[in-house]
Amino acid sequence: METGKVDVLLGLQWGDEGKGKVVDVLTPNYDVIARFQGGPNAGHTLEFEGEKYVLRSIPSGIFQGGKTNIIGNGVVLAPDLFMAEAKELEKSGHPLTKRLKISKKAHLIMPTHRLLDAAYEARKGKNKVGTTGKGIGPTYTDKISRTGLRVGDIFDNFEQKYQQHKARHEEMLKDLGYTDYDITDVEKTWMEGIEYLRQFEIVDSEHVINKVLRDGKTVLCEGAQGTMLDVDFGSYPFVTSSNTICAGACSGLGIGPNKVGEVYGIMKAYCTRVGAGPFPTELFDETGSRLRDLGHEYGAVTGRERRCGWIDLVALRYAIMINGVTQLIMMKSDVLDGFDTIKACVAYRKDGVETRDFPFDIEHGIEPVYTELPGWKKDMTKITREDQFPKEFKDYIEFLETELETPIKIVSVGPDREQTIVRN
Repeated sequence: METGKVDVLLGLQWGDEGKGKVVDVLTPNYDVIARFQGGPNAGHTLEFEGEKYVLRSIPSGIFQGGKTNIIGNGVVLAPDLFMAEAKELEKSGHPLTKRLKISKKAHLIMPTHRLLDAAYEARKGKNKVGTTGKGIGPTYTDKISRTGLRVGDIFDNFEQKYQQHKARHEEMLKDLGYTDYDITDVEKTWMEGIEYLRQFEIVDSEHVINKVLRDGKTVLCEGAQGTMLDVDFGSYPFVTSSNTICAGACSGLGIGPNKVGEVYGIMKAYCTRVGAGPFPTELFDETGSRLRDLGHEYGAVTGRERRCGWIDLVALRYAIMINGVTQLIMMKSDVLDGFDTIKACVAYRKDGVETRDFPFDIEHGIEPVYTELPGWKKDMTKITREDQFPKEFKDYIEFLETELETPIKIVSVGPDREQTIVRN
Protein backbone atom coordinates (compact mmCIF):
# COMPACT_ATOMS: atom_id res chain seq x y z
CA MET A 1 0.00 0.00 0.00
CA GLU A 2 1.41 3.36 -1.07
CA THR A 3 1.39 5.87 1.77
CA GLY A 4 1.79 9.62 1.40
CA LYS A 5 5.12 11.32 1.99
CA VAL A 6 6.20 14.13 4.23
CA ASP A 7 8.38 16.75 2.59
CA VAL A 8 10.37 19.00 4.90
CA LEU A 9 11.25 22.63 4.32
CA LEU A 10 14.15 24.03 6.37
CA GLY A 11 16.36 27.06 6.64
CA LEU A 12 20.02 26.15 6.16
CA GLN A 13 21.66 29.26 7.58
CA TRP A 14 20.94 31.34 10.71
CA GLY A 15 17.25 31.77 9.96
CA ASP A 16 15.58 34.54 7.93
CA GLU A 17 16.23 32.70 4.65
CA GLY A 18 12.77 33.50 3.28
CA LYS A 19 10.94 30.29 4.22
CA GLY A 20 7.53 31.96 4.45
CA LYS A 21 7.43 32.91 0.82
CA VAL A 22 8.63 29.50 -0.34
CA VAL A 23 6.10 27.63 1.77
CA ASP A 24 3.50 29.84 0.17
CA VAL A 25 4.76 28.91 -3.30
CA LEU A 26 4.90 25.19 -2.45
CA THR A 27 1.66 24.83 -0.43
CA PRO A 28 -0.68 24.41 -3.42
CA ASN A 29 0.97 20.99 -3.98
CA TYR A 30 0.22 19.68 -0.45
CA ASP A 31 -2.85 18.63 1.52
CA VAL A 32 -1.47 19.46 4.96
CA ILE A 33 1.03 22.08 6.17
CA ALA A 34 2.54 21.52 9.63
CA ARG A 35 4.85 23.53 11.92
CA PHE A 36 7.15 21.24 13.91
CA GLN A 37 9.21 23.42 16.31
CA GLY A 38 9.93 26.90 17.57
CA GLY A 39 7.62 29.58 18.87
CA PRO A 40 6.57 33.16 18.19
CA ASN A 41 10.22 34.27 18.12
CA ALA A 42 10.45 33.56 14.40
CA GLY A 43 8.40 35.46 11.85
CA HIS A 44 7.61 34.32 8.32
CA THR A 45 6.72 37.25 6.08
CA LEU A 46 4.40 36.60 3.16
CA GLU A 47 3.47 39.20 0.56
CA PHE A 48 0.72 38.80 -1.99
CA GLU A 49 -2.20 40.67 -3.50
CA GLY A 50 -0.66 43.85 -2.18
CA GLU A 51 -0.89 42.70 1.45
CA LYS A 52 1.94 41.82 3.81
CA TYR A 53 1.49 39.25 6.59
CA VAL A 54 3.86 38.16 9.33
CA LEU A 55 3.10 34.68 10.66
CA ARG A 56 4.70 33.69 13.96
CA SER A 57 3.01 30.52 15.19
CA ILE A 58 0.52 29.79 12.44
CA PRO A 59 1.71 27.66 9.48
CA SER A 60 2.11 29.48 6.18
CA GLY A 61 -0.48 27.29 4.42
CA ILE A 62 -3.27 29.20 6.10
CA PHE A 63 -3.96 31.34 3.05
CA GLN A 64 -4.86 28.37 0.88
CA GLY A 65 -8.51 27.46 1.37
CA GLY A 66 -9.17 23.77 1.91
CA LYS A 67 -5.76 22.95 3.36
CA THR A 68 -5.30 21.56 6.85
CA ASN A 69 -2.73 23.43 8.93
CA ILE A 70 -1.24 21.86 12.05
CA ILE A 71 0.72 23.32 14.95
CA GLY A 72 2.70 20.28 16.07
CA ASN A 73 3.79 19.01 19.48
CA GLY A 74 7.33 20.38 19.00
CA VAL A 75 6.04 23.96 18.94
CA VAL A 76 5.79 26.21 22.02
CA LEU A 77 2.67 28.35 21.94
CA ALA A 78 1.90 31.69 23.59
CA PRO A 79 -1.91 31.90 23.78
CA ASP A 80 -2.01 35.72 23.90
CA LEU A 81 0.30 36.19 20.90
CA PHE A 82 -1.45 33.38 19.04
CA MET A 83 -4.81 35.07 19.61
CA ALA A 84 -3.53 38.44 18.33
CA GLU A 85 -2.03 36.83 15.23
CA ALA A 86 -5.13 34.74 14.52
CA LYS A 87 -7.55 37.65 14.95
CA GLU A 88 -5.45 39.74 12.57
CA LEU A 89 -5.74 36.99 9.94
CA GLU A 90 -9.48 36.52 10.53
CA LYS A 91 -9.92 40.26 10.01
CA SER A 92 -8.27 39.97 6.61
CA GLY A 93 -10.78 37.29 5.65
CA HIS A 94 -8.92 34.06 6.40
CA PRO A 95 -11.14 31.82 8.55
CA LEU A 96 -8.83 29.91 10.87
CA THR A 97 -10.97 27.69 13.05
CA LYS A 98 -11.86 25.52 10.04
CA ARG A 99 -8.29 25.32 8.78
CA LEU A 100 -6.09 25.00 11.84
CA LYS A 101 -5.54 22.13 14.27
CA ILE A 102 -3.34 22.40 17.36
CA SER A 103 -1.48 19.58 19.10
CA LYS A 104 -2.46 18.80 22.68
CA LYS A 105 1.19 18.08 23.36
CA ALA A 106 2.49 21.52 22.36
CA HIS A 107 3.84 23.38 25.40
CA LEU A 108 2.40 26.69 26.57
CA ILE A 109 4.56 29.79 27.02
CA MET A 110 3.43 31.41 30.28
CA PRO A 111 3.79 35.12 31.13
CA THR A 112 6.33 34.12 33.82
CA HIS A 113 8.44 32.37 31.17
CA ARG A 114 9.01 35.79 29.57
CA LEU A 115 10.09 37.22 32.92
CA LEU A 116 12.52 34.31 33.36
CA ASP A 117 13.86 34.99 29.87
CA ALA A 118 14.58 38.61 30.81
CA ALA A 119 16.04 37.63 34.20
CA TYR A 120 18.44 35.05 32.69
CA GLU A 121 19.60 37.45 29.94
CA ALA A 122 20.20 40.20 32.52
CA ARG A 123 22.20 37.74 34.63
CA LYS A 124 24.44 36.85 31.66
CA GLY A 125 25.61 40.44 31.18
CA LYS A 126 27.96 40.65 28.23
CA ASN A 127 27.55 36.93 27.40
CA LYS A 128 23.97 37.48 26.22
CA VAL A 129 22.80 35.10 23.50
CA GLY A 130 20.45 37.75 22.08
CA THR A 131 17.13 36.05 22.82
CA THR A 132 13.94 37.70 21.54
CA GLY A 133 12.59 37.72 25.12
CA LYS A 134 9.50 35.78 24.14
CA GLY A 135 9.98 33.10 26.81
CA ILE A 136 10.93 30.36 24.35
CA GLY A 137 14.07 29.11 26.14
CA PRO A 138 12.48 28.86 29.61
CA THR A 139 9.46 27.04 28.12
CA TYR A 140 11.66 24.42 26.45
CA THR A 141 13.66 24.21 29.70
CA ASP A 142 10.46 23.33 31.57
CA LYS A 143 9.60 20.80 28.87
CA ILE A 144 12.96 19.04 29.18
CA SER A 145 12.92 19.15 32.97
CA ARG A 146 9.44 17.59 32.83
CA THR A 147 7.65 20.47 34.51
CA GLY A 148 5.86 22.03 31.53
CA LEU A 149 2.26 23.02 30.92
CA ARG A 150 0.72 21.75 27.67
CA VAL A 151 -2.19 22.77 25.47
CA GLY A 152 -4.05 19.58 26.45
CA ASP A 153 -3.95 20.71 30.09
CA ILE A 154 -6.53 23.44 29.41
CA PHE A 155 -9.28 20.79 29.53
CA ASP A 156 -8.47 19.47 32.98
CA ASN A 157 -8.22 21.46 36.20
CA PHE A 158 -6.27 24.13 34.34
CA GLU A 159 -6.51 27.03 36.81
CA GLN A 160 -4.89 24.95 39.55
CA LYS A 161 -2.11 23.66 37.28
CA TYR A 162 -1.42 27.18 36.08
CA GLN A 163 -1.14 28.58 39.61
CA GLN A 164 1.28 25.79 40.61
CA HIS A 165 3.56 26.51 37.65
CA LYS A 166 3.36 30.24 38.25
CA ALA A 167 4.30 29.85 41.93
CA ARG A 168 7.35 27.77 40.97
CA HIS A 169 8.45 30.42 38.44
CA GLU A 170 7.99 33.19 41.02
CA GLU A 171 10.30 31.32 43.40
CA MET A 172 12.90 31.10 40.63
CA LEU A 173 12.54 34.82 39.85
CA LYS A 174 13.02 35.64 43.51
CA ASP A 175 16.23 33.55 43.54
CA LEU A 176 17.42 35.51 40.51
CA GLY A 177 16.75 38.78 42.35
CA TYR A 178 14.19 39.70 39.70
CA THR A 179 11.18 40.97 41.64
CA ASP A 180 10.19 44.29 40.10
CA TYR A 181 7.43 43.25 37.72
CA ASP A 182 3.68 43.34 37.32
CA ILE A 183 2.02 40.84 35.00
CA THR A 184 -1.61 41.57 35.89
CA ASP A 185 -2.54 42.93 32.44
CA VAL A 186 -0.44 40.41 30.52
CA GLU A 187 -1.98 37.57 32.51
CA LYS A 188 -5.50 38.80 31.77
CA THR A 189 -4.83 38.80 28.02
CA TRP A 190 -3.05 35.45 28.33
CA MET A 191 -6.12 33.87 29.96
CA GLU A 192 -8.30 35.35 27.19
CA GLY A 193 -5.93 33.62 24.80
CA ILE A 194 -6.54 30.31 26.59
CA GLU A 195 -10.31 30.76 26.16
CA TYR A 196 -9.75 31.69 22.51
CA LEU A 197 -7.76 28.47 21.98
CA ARG A 198 -10.78 26.42 22.98
CA GLN A 199 -12.61 27.20 19.72
CA PHE A 200 -9.92 25.38 17.75
CA GLU A 201 -9.66 21.70 17.09
CA ILE A 202 -7.14 20.56 19.73
CA VAL A 203 -5.92 17.14 18.59
CA ASP A 204 -3.40 14.35 19.02
CA SER A 205 -1.58 15.65 15.97
CA GLU A 206 0.60 12.55 15.57
CA HIS A 207 -2.56 10.49 14.89
CA VAL A 208 -3.96 13.11 12.54
CA ILE A 209 -0.77 13.31 10.47
CA ASN A 210 -0.20 9.56 10.25
CA LYS A 211 -3.81 9.00 9.23
CA VAL A 212 -3.42 11.63 6.50
CA LEU A 213 -0.33 9.74 5.28
CA ARG A 214 -2.15 6.39 5.32
CA ASP A 215 -4.79 7.99 3.12
CA GLY A 216 -2.04 8.72 0.58
CA LYS A 217 -2.09 12.47 1.14
CA THR A 218 0.92 14.77 1.23
CA VAL A 219 2.30 16.84 4.11
CA LEU A 220 4.71 19.75 4.05
CA CYS A 221 6.57 20.33 7.32
CA GLU A 222 7.66 23.85 7.94
CA GLY A 223 10.57 24.62 10.25
CA ALA A 224 11.26 27.93 11.94
CA GLN A 225 14.68 29.59 12.27
CA GLY A 226 17.61 27.82 10.58
CA THR A 227 19.95 24.84 10.86
CA MET A 228 22.81 26.87 12.31
CA LEU A 229 20.53 27.74 15.25
CA ASP A 230 19.82 24.06 16.04
CA VAL A 231 20.39 23.29 19.73
CA ASP A 232 22.63 20.30 18.89
CA PHE A 233 24.35 21.28 15.64
CA GLY A 234 24.23 25.07 15.57
CA SER A 235 26.79 27.58 16.85
CA TYR A 236 26.13 26.65 20.51
CA PRO A 237 25.39 28.40 22.88
CA PHE A 238 24.19 31.05 20.44
CA VAL A 239 21.34 28.86 19.26
CA THR A 240 17.62 28.40 19.78
CA SER A 241 16.21 25.82 22.21
CA SER A 242 14.84 23.28 19.75
CA ASN A 243 15.93 20.99 16.91
CA THR A 244 15.51 23.07 13.77
CA ILE A 245 16.89 20.26 11.56
CA CYS A 246 15.06 17.63 9.54
CA ALA A 247 15.06 15.16 12.44
CA GLY A 248 13.11 17.76 14.42
CA ALA A 249 10.20 17.24 12.01
CA CYS A 250 10.00 13.59 13.09
CA SER A 251 10.05 14.34 16.83
CA GLY A 252 8.05 17.57 16.49
CA LEU A 253 5.17 15.88 14.68
CA GLY A 254 5.43 12.19 15.53
CA ILE A 255 6.33 10.76 12.12
CA GLY A 256 8.79 7.97 11.32
CA PRO A 257 11.99 8.92 9.46
CA ASN A 258 11.03 6.53 6.62
CA LYS A 259 8.08 8.83 5.85
CA VAL A 260 10.31 11.74 4.86
CA GLY A 261 10.47 12.35 1.10
CA GLU A 262 12.04 15.53 -0.28
CA VAL A 263 14.05 17.78 2.02
CA TYR A 264 14.04 21.34 0.70
CA GLY A 265 16.90 23.45 2.04
CA ILE A 266 16.51 27.21 1.80
CA MET A 267 19.46 29.54 1.67
CA LYS A 268 20.14 33.11 0.69
CA ALA A 269 22.56 33.96 -2.10
CA TYR A 270 24.57 35.57 0.72
CA CYS A 271 24.40 35.19 4.51
CA THR A 272 22.81 36.96 7.48
CA ARG A 273 22.54 36.54 11.22
CA VAL A 274 20.45 38.27 13.90
CA GLY A 275 21.56 38.76 17.50
CA ALA A 276 24.79 37.57 19.07
CA GLY A 277 26.99 34.65 18.06
CA PRO A 278 29.83 33.76 15.69
CA PHE A 279 29.51 34.55 11.98
CA PRO A 280 32.73 33.76 10.06
CA THR A 281 31.87 35.59 6.81
CA GLU A 282 30.39 38.71 8.44
CA LEU A 283 31.28 41.97 6.67
CA PHE A 284 31.82 45.11 8.74
CA ASP A 285 32.51 47.32 5.73
CA GLU A 286 30.51 49.22 3.15
CA THR A 287 29.68 45.93 1.35
CA GLY A 288 28.02 44.61 4.50
CA SER A 289 25.86 47.71 4.90
CA ARG A 290 25.05 47.63 1.19
CA LEU A 291 23.81 44.02 1.49
CA ARG A 292 21.71 45.04 4.50
CA ASP A 293 20.09 47.97 2.69
CA LEU A 294 19.51 46.20 -0.61
CA GLY A 295 18.16 43.10 1.13
CA HIS A 296 16.06 45.05 3.65
CA GLU A 297 17.74 42.94 6.32
CA TYR A 298 15.70 43.79 9.38
CA GLY A 299 13.93 41.20 11.54
CA ALA A 300 10.28 40.39 10.71
CA VAL A 301 9.29 40.20 14.37
CA THR A 302 11.90 42.31 16.15
CA GLY A 303 12.92 44.89 13.52
CA ARG A 304 16.54 44.25 14.55
CA GLU A 305 19.27 44.94 12.00
CA ARG A 306 20.64 41.72 10.58
CA ARG A 307 24.38 41.21 10.31
CA CYS A 308 25.38 40.49 6.70
CA GLY A 309 28.17 38.66 4.93
CA TRP A 310 29.12 36.53 1.91
CA ILE A 311 27.74 33.03 1.46
CA ASP A 312 29.41 30.43 3.69
CA LEU A 313 29.73 27.10 1.88
CA VAL A 314 31.47 25.36 4.81
CA ALA A 315 28.39 25.94 6.98
CA LEU A 316 26.05 25.14 4.07
CA ARG A 317 27.71 21.82 3.21
CA TYR A 318 27.39 20.91 6.90
CA ALA A 319 23.70 21.89 6.97
CA ILE A 320 22.99 19.90 3.80
CA MET A 321 24.69 16.83 5.27
CA ILE A 322 22.86 16.94 8.62
CA ASN A 323 19.46 17.48 7.06
CA GLY A 324 19.83 15.13 4.09
CA VAL A 325 18.83 17.98 1.78
CA THR A 326 17.66 16.80 -1.64
CA GLN A 327 16.91 20.16 -3.28
CA LEU A 328 18.16 23.68 -2.65
CA ILE A 329 16.14 26.86 -2.91
CA MET A 330 18.10 30.09 -3.29
CA MET A 331 16.49 33.30 -2.11
CA LYS A 332 17.30 36.97 -2.63
CA SER A 333 19.53 36.41 -5.65
CA ASP A 334 18.51 39.88 -6.89
CA VAL A 335 20.22 41.53 -3.88
CA LEU A 336 23.57 40.73 -5.54
CA ASP A 337 22.52 42.30 -8.88
CA GLY A 338 24.76 45.37 -8.57
CA PHE A 339 28.02 43.85 -7.31
CA ASP A 340 31.15 43.74 -9.52
CA THR A 341 32.54 40.76 -7.67
CA ILE A 342 30.81 38.16 -5.55
CA LYS A 343 32.64 36.11 -2.97
CA ALA A 344 31.92 32.66 -1.58
CA CYS A 345 33.67 31.14 1.43
CA VAL A 346 34.85 27.65 0.38
CA ALA A 347 36.96 26.74 3.44
CA TYR A 348 38.00 27.99 6.89
CA ARG A 349 41.60 28.64 7.92
CA LYS A 350 42.42 28.13 11.59
CA ASP A 351 45.94 28.20 13.01
CA GLY A 352 47.27 28.12 9.47
CA VAL A 353 45.35 24.94 8.59
CA GLU A 354 42.61 24.93 5.97
CA THR A 355 39.49 22.83 6.44
CA ARG A 356 36.28 22.28 4.51
CA ASP A 357 34.64 20.63 7.55
CA PHE A 358 32.58 22.68 9.97
CA PRO A 359 34.47 22.69 13.30
CA PHE A 360 33.28 22.39 16.92
CA ASP A 361 34.17 26.01 17.65
CA ILE A 362 33.67 28.75 15.05
CA GLU A 363 33.91 31.59 17.53
CA HIS A 364 37.67 31.94 17.70
CA GLY A 365 40.38 32.34 15.09
CA ILE A 366 38.38 31.36 12.02
CA GLU A 367 39.45 33.03 8.80
CA PRO A 368 37.23 32.47 5.75
CA VAL A 369 38.94 31.37 2.51
CA TYR A 370 37.15 32.99 -0.42
CA THR A 371 36.67 32.23 -4.09
CA GLU A 372 35.78 35.29 -6.16
CA LEU A 373 33.28 35.23 -9.00
CA PRO A 374 32.32 37.99 -11.45
CA GLY A 375 28.97 39.70 -10.74
CA TRP A 376 26.20 39.80 -13.37
CA LYS A 377 25.47 43.55 -13.07
CA LYS A 378 21.91 43.19 -14.35
CA ASP A 379 18.51 43.77 -12.75
CA MET A 380 17.00 40.29 -12.34
CA THR A 381 13.74 41.31 -10.61
CA LYS A 382 11.76 41.25 -13.89
CA ILE A 383 13.07 37.85 -14.99
CA THR A 384 10.39 35.17 -15.29
CA ARG A 385 12.25 32.25 -16.89
CA GLU A 386 15.52 30.47 -16.30
CA ASP A 387 16.75 31.08 -19.87
CA GLN A 388 16.73 34.82 -19.14
CA PHE A 389 19.38 34.50 -16.40
CA PRO A 390 22.62 36.42 -17.14
CA LYS A 391 25.58 34.13 -17.93
CA GLU A 392 27.47 35.15 -14.76
CA PHE A 393 24.46 34.25 -12.61
CA LYS A 394 24.19 30.85 -14.31
CA ASP A 395 27.90 30.40 -13.54
CA TYR A 396 27.29 31.33 -9.88
CA ILE A 397 24.52 28.72 -9.64
CA GLU A 398 26.69 26.07 -11.29
CA PHE A 399 29.59 26.89 -8.97
CA LEU A 400 27.32 26.52 -5.91
CA GLU A 401 25.80 23.26 -7.15
CA THR A 402 29.28 21.80 -7.68
CA GLU A 403 30.53 22.93 -4.26
CA LEU A 404 27.38 21.80 -2.43
CA GLU A 405 26.75 18.64 -4.49
CA THR A 406 23.02 19.40 -4.45
CA PRO A 407 20.76 20.84 -7.19
CA ILE A 408 19.35 24.35 -6.85
CA LYS A 409 15.74 23.79 -7.85
CA ILE A 410 14.11 27.14 -7.17
CA VAL A 411 15.56 30.63 -7.45
CA SER A 412 13.91 33.74 -6.06
CA VAL A 413 14.52 37.16 -7.62
CA GLY A 414 12.26 39.36 -5.46
CA PRO A 415 9.81 39.33 -2.53
CA ASP A 416 6.63 38.64 -4.47
CA ARG A 417 5.15 35.20 -4.98
CA GLU A 418 5.48 35.78 -8.76
CA GLN A 419 9.25 36.39 -8.56
CA THR A 420 10.03 32.71 -8.06
CA ILE A 421 11.62 30.66 -10.82
CA VAL A 422 11.51 26.86 -10.81
CA ARG A 423 14.48 25.46 -12.71
CA ASN A 424 14.22 22.44 -14.96
